[in-house]
Amino acid sequence: MEPTGWYHVRSVTTLEDIFGLCGHRAIVTGASSGLGIEFAEALAIAGADVALVARRTERLEEVARRLEPYGVRVVAMPGDLTDFDSIAAVCDRCEQALGPIDILVNNAGMLDSVRAEKITRERWSRSLDVNLNALFFLSQEFARRRFARGEPGRIVNVGSIFGAVASSTPGLAAYAASKGAITMLTRQLAIEWGGRGITVNAIAPAFFPTELNAEDFEKPAVRSRVETFTPLGRLGRPGELRAALLFLVSPAASYVTGSTVFVDGGYTAW
Repeated sequence: MEPTGWYHVRSVTTLEDIFGLCGHRAIVTGASSGLGIEFAEALAIAGADVALVARRTERLEEVARRLEPYGVRVVAMPGDLTDFDSIAAVCDRCEQALGPIDILVNNAGMLDSVRAEKITRERWSRSLDVNLNALFFLSQEFARRRFARGEPGRIVNVGSIFGAVASSTPGLAAYAASKGAITMLTRQLAIEWGGRGITVNAIAPAFFPTELNAEDFEKPAVRSRVETFTPLGRLGRPGELRAALLFLVSPAASYVTGSTVFVDGGYTAW
C-alpha cells in the first residue's frame, strides 16, 4: 500500500502547494558553517522548523539567531554524530523540541587532504566516520522513527562531484571514497525504503566557496584551474544549491528517489 502524506501533490493552485514546507520539521547536520547554513536557511524560508546539528554550540546558536526573521522554530542541537551511540539521543532532543522530524539533510562532512600513500589508518577511518558512517546511522534512526509512525519522510544526502569523477589534485582518496559510497548508498536506501514512504536523494555540489575553503579559491592558480574545467566558467554562488534542496524535499519531488542532482556548472559533463 502506498503511504499517504504531504509528499503527494493533489490539488495545486499556488507555488506554496508545490514547494511549501510549512508544518514540517527538518534536521540539518553540519549546520554550524558553510553549506549547512545555506541549507538550513532555505528550509526556514520555505516554512520548515529546523533543528541545527553540529558540534559547535556557539556557532549553532549564531545560526539560530540568523534564522529568527523567518518566523519558524529553530533549535541548536549540539552533538557529535560520530559517537554513534548518541544518535538516538540527538534525535530524541530534536523531536522533543520540534515534534516528529520528517526531513533529514545529511550535510556534515570533512575533507582531510593527504596523499593516498601517506594517509594513516586513523585519518582514513575518521574521514569515513564523519562523511559516511554517521550519515548512514542517522538515516537509519530517522527511517525507523518514520516507519514506527507509518508516515513518509525525505532524506537528502550531500555528496560531491568527487563521488562521480576523480580529482586531478592528489589528497582526496578518503574524501572521494566516502562520497562515492554516499552516491551508491543513496540508491540502495531509495530501493529499500521507497515502498515505505521515504525518498532518498543526493545533491552533488562542485566548487562553492565557504568560510572553510575561501582561502584556497583566493589563489589565482587554484581558481583558474577550477574555472577552466567548469563549462560555465565560474565557481558556484551563494544560494545556487538551495533550489535543488527545496525541490528534493518538497511535494514536487514526490516521484523522485535514488537520484543525484549535480549542481556543478557542468563540471561532470566532460
